[in-house]
Amino acid sequence: MPLRPAPDAAALQVRAVTAADLDAIAALHTRARAAYHRARFPGAPFDVPAEQARWHEAWSRDLARDDTPALCAARYGTVIGAASYRHRADHRLADHRPVPAVTLHQLHVDPGHWGTGVGLALHHACLRAWHAAGVSRAALDVLWHNHRARAFYTRLGWRPDPDRRPAPDATHLTLTLDLTTVPAPPAPDGR
Repeated sequence: MPLRPAPDAAALQVRAVTAADLDAIAALHTRARAAYHRARFPGAPFDVPAEQARWHEAWSRDLARDDTPALCAARYGTVIGAASYRHRADHRLADHRPVPAVTLHQLHVDPGHWGTGVGLALHHACLRAWHAAGVSRAALDVLWHNHRARAFYTRLGWRPDPDRRPAPDATHLTLTLDLTTVPAPPAPDGR
């Protein structure tokens, strides 16, 4: 595999998604899904226009929700990654009081930028926002066969949810992250 040139870290910006980003996010989401699904379903048409329209509509709905912040990563003005999470209450205390929690709903990087730090930058931005909001627990569902994503989340401290078994058809796995043990990463500018 040829080595990629090191990306310019200073050129990568993570910011809130705007409506103007929707087309780019739908396109990169479609390409990312096609790339990881091809490992399991070679030749399946995951990157057709109907899939891009589907993800454009899904991201539009997310942006319309007050409880679902969305971030994108851009390098030199081109959107190359996106993430969204949903706030929720988690009832894990013995007295059943709600605890602030989130579900990482989406995190996708354009396959041409895999391994260049984009996913990590998005994840770090999410962690900083979660810590600032007093969130103590995060959860996500990852496709069982998406070994690349599972390895990424494992390296970042995510673990299988002991209270949720894998789906009966083994399509996905629920992972959790205890934010009381994972510190917030510093801001990119060192603050």
